[in-house]
Amino acid sequence: MARLLAQRLGVPLADGDDFHSTADVAKMSAGTPLDDADRRPWLESIGRWLRERDQAGTGAVVSCSALRRRYRDILRAACPDAFFLHLTADRDLLANRLGRRTGHFMPGSLLDSQLAALEPLDPDERGAELDATPDPDTLADLAADLLARQL
Repeated sequence: MARLLAQRLGVPLADGDDFHSTADVAKMSAGTPLDDADRRPWLESIGRWLRERDQAGTGAVVSCSALRRRYRDILRAACPDAFFLHLTADRDLLANRLGRRTGHFMPGSLLDSQLAALEPLDPDERGAELDATPDPDTLADLAADLLARQL
């Protein structure tokens, strides 16, 4: 969906997973959730990437599990104009999609730890929620329309 949204918006795309250190990938591959100390350098790297795109005036889309407010605060510190699109779905849909994913280091066993850590956007955060139930093309269209109204 992020790839499709970036295409619709004509902006660069990054996958937040590409910013993880090899140690973090190994940890998650072994089924161990990352802690805040693990996540900080990862989030700072994503924040730098966003800031560079913002300063270049290109805008960008990055997929990222910024699950907690304090994680989003790290991204906002680097790129104050960041807009967070929180995709919502029930656990069964998420588990189904994770189960169909191939070639990814994060096992489905980490889903519950991610859901336990999740803090929805607060009213004062620049962003919006979007139901992730539709197919990726429809979801990208909905996201692009939402962003056009918000920005």
